[in-house]
Formats: sequence, structure tokens, C-alpha cells
Amino acid sequence: MSRPTSKEELINVAWSNYQKMNEMIASMSEKERTTPFDFGEQKKEAHWKRDKNVRDILVHLYEWHQMLLDWVPANLNGEEKTFLPKPYNWKTYGKLNEFFWSKHQNTTLDEAKEMLEQSHGKTLELLERFSDEQLFTKSYYKWTGTTSLGAYFISNTSSHYDWAIKKMKAHRKNCQNT
Repeated sequence: MSRPTSKEELINVAWSNYQKMNEMIASMSEKERTTPFDFGEQKKEAHWKRDKNVRDILVHLYEWHQMLLDWVPANLNGEEKTFLPKPYNWKTYGKLNEFFWSKHQNTTLDEAKEMLEQSHGKTLELLERFSDEQLFTKSYYKWTGTTSLGAYFISNTSSHYDWAIKKMKAHRKNCQNT
């Protein structure tokens, strides 16, 4: 699907991808749920080595929701806050993802599902507050830099859910091939 260009499209694709992701998790066999992810050397990006199971993916999504849920209201209330928490930046956000991963090693899959369900709902509630113009006009808000607020919502919902689906599909394929 193409990138959303309206609030209605964004809400629809965010819900659709969230549902697809949850349906995929629900349809996983016991083997697929319990076999640790192993993408070997075929996948080069750091996240292919970082996440070891479905829980890791879900807490990753949850933590990125939390950043958005913190950042948007803070800036709307006049607090100049960067999206990524200090000391991280867009060159070092991989380390932030590693921090999130280590933070949740004692979180269960059921807890991760519940946390993500709540943060997904809160993220879409926040999204509802904005008009198409506020969401999709680049630099509408000074604190979004040269991009749009909608781009942050897309990255933290529909695109991120699509990333999760692709990762779980690759894991499922690995399980079927072993």
C-alpha cells in the first residue's frame, strides 16, 4: 500500500497493519512462537540480530509509541523536546533500540501484547486530535523539523507494524525450512 496522505488513510492503514500483525501472532504454531529468531548472515541490518522473539518485536513497537506519546504533548505544551531522548540521536538510535531490548528481557509475551495494545490505542487517540493540515504539512510544527508530524505517526504505526510483519514472516519461513 502507498504511504498515507490523510488522517483517515493513516488511521485505516495503522489499524489494518496492527490487526494483520496480531493475526499473524495468533496464527503462529508453538514451534514458531518458541523457536528463537535466527536470520544468520542473510540479513545485515542490526535489528535482525537484536530481536530474538516476538516479544522483542512487540516491546520495540511499544517503546517507540512511548517516545511519540511523550514527545508530541510535551512540544504542544511548549516544552522543546527532541523525539529521541538524550543522549541519543538519529546516528545512535541503534543503541537506544538495544537499550529497549535489554530493558524488556523480563517482560513476558503476554505483557508485551497488553502493553502494545494500550500504547497503540493511545497513539491513535493522539493522532485523532490533529487535522490533515497539521499532520501532513511539512514543518507545520517547528519541532518536527523539515518533515511532517504525520511522518512520525506513520513511522510509529503503519510502517513499523509492516516491519514487524515482515520480520515475523521471515522467522516463520525459517521455522518451516528447518
